[in-house]
Amino acid sequence: MFMEWELLNVVGTIAFAASGAIIAMDEKYDIFGVWLLAFTTAFGGGAIRNVLLGNPVSLIWQQNDLFILCFLVALLIFLLPSVVLPHWERWGVIVDAIGLVAFSFQGAQVAIKLDLPLSAAIAAAVLTGVGGGVVRDLLAGRKPLVLQSEVYAIWAIIIAVVTYYFRLEGGLAVYALLIVVATLRVISYYRKWNLPARKVR
Repeated sequence: MFMEWELLNVVGTIAFAASGAIIAMDEKYDIFGVWLLAFTTAFGGGAIRNVLLGNPVSLIWQQNDLFILCFLVALLIFLLPSVVLPHWERWGVIVDAIGLVAFSFQGAQVAIKLDLPLSAAIAAAVLTGVGGGVVRDLLAGRKPLVLQSEVYAIWAIIIAVVTYYFRLEGGLAVYALLIVVATLRVISYYRKWNLPARKVR
């Protein structure tokens, strides 16, 4: 399980760091802003989750290798946008879907290991998978995408429910779950599946 956990951490960090860096550049932020949004997107959800679950927030500082990875991903995108962005436009949705399911699974696992109820597992999965993106959008002066369009956080909830009831920890069952949900996330993006929304006026 340790190797699987590390692999999910790496994939999720790359996906979310790239997302934060690209949005920062789209908003014409400087290099500091690019790094800030990259780090916020990659680690913000986990930090919020730890606060909610009562885990020491200081645990986030034990991920030095992932910090370096996040730093390098953001720097690469900032220095070579013409090389990276065309590939991101083609594969970005897939990479983001992988990051979403990886972090959502990790969040659910944290709650389960603390012997918390299903509601906590769902909250932890959603915050870990989506929280960093919400903070990123707010720092970029945008309405959080997850709150206004697309079926996004629902996939984190599904992962939490399945992980909780089947007590998934590792192995082929976890990979099968993540592949299925990531595939559905990509399909929902291209098919434009949205949750119902209404305006008061």
